[in-house]
Amino acid sequence: MKERFGFGIKAQEEGRRSIWIHAVSVGEVLSLQNFVARLKTEHPDWKIYFSSLTNTGIKVARDKLAAADLIFYVPFDFKWVVRKFFRILKPDIFILAESEFWPNMLREANRNTRGTILINGRISQNSYFRYRRIRLIVKRILGKISLFLVQAEIDKERLIDIAVCPDSIQVVGNLKADIDLPLLTKKEQLDLKRRLNIPEGKILLLAGSIHKGEDTQVVEAFAMAKKKRQELRMIIAPRHLERVSEIDDLCRQSGLTVSLKTRVKPGNKWDVLILDTMGELAQLYTLCDLAFMGGSLIPWGGQNLLEPAFYGKPVFFGPHMDNFLAITEKFLQYGAAEVCSDKDALEKMLIRVDGAQMSEMGKKARLTLDSIRGATNKTLSVVEKLMNV
Repeated sequence: MKERFGFGIKAQEEGRRSIWIHAVSVGEVLSLQNFVARLKTEHPDWKIYFSSLTNTGIKVARDKLAAADLIFYVPFDFKWVVRKFFRILKPDIFILAESEFWPNMLREANRNTRGTILINGRISQNSYFRYRRIRLIVKRILGKISLFLVQAEIDKERLIDIAVCPDSIQVVGNLKADIDLPLLTKKEQLDLKRRLNIPEGKILLLAGSIHKGEDTQVVEAFAMAKKKRQELRMIIAPRHLERVSEIDDLCRQSGLTVSLKTRVKPGNKWDVLILDTMGELAQLYTLCDLAFMGGSLIPWGGQNLLEPAFYGKPVFFGPHMDNFLAITEKFLQYGAAEVCSDKDALEKMLIRVDGAQMSEMGKKARLTLDSIRGATNKTLSVVEKLMNV
């Protein structure tokens, strides 16, 4: 609370160019890892200030954004508070990630910097409908943004319909596609499988970021498929860790043997391993044979499918992938992913999918990811021009 009111924010050294980047939460913070690192690599003399809204966002930023010079909670959107931050930090430009619009912050950024850029911009369908209802207000707020760097053409079309000037919008792609994850050697993969008691010859499904309301469907579909295909195993990663015990109960009620990631021991046999830690999901995609993306069997909007694609894994998801619409369309177009429309479709997929199909889809997933990279370079180029480099 003190930090959000500006207490403890100290004046920075004079004479250095600086950028203030704001990302609301964990997903947005993670999407900016490469961009922030590239900024510092290309311009080590620039100061990089980074703010986030949530506790987890701040924690992840401090863990993942080593290139940032100062990480802090975003100020409350009161004019006098925001003005205090700009007076102390004196950033040359202000950058927003995805779709985080604070009226007073944008107003002060417009007055006190060379310009404000929205990067990795995305206007979801729900946001679009809300903005259209209050178009005049939204137009005034978004009018304070100098440039909109958006993920896809649909985002550009929606902004234009809300009355943003087309000349201020550029489609540069999704920063998340420039993902760079650690690669494990064959030996490291085998060692990790041994530690988690994943026997050879099993087909491992990794259900990532599973939400309340779809966890029951995923568990039931897996349990039914396993009756016909004994070699199936599943790692399930709840979107929220407080649901671990509920998912544990769901699995046991379905007759499945369960273990938690933190409690698995040598010799522990399990049908379902529940990931009850944070920060390990991406690495575990290296071990799976196929991935199912959460938030997609319910109208949530889906989760990031690029992590399994990075490791060349076939990707499956439900019908609700609105948050990644352009990317999912590209993956479906190239046969790198498949939609499971409901619980029954997920069950049938698990029964019929074979090794050759999974291998081919996995290769296509990696190739599709490679084809949509490049947003970081384009975004960096725009920032450098605004900084007059």
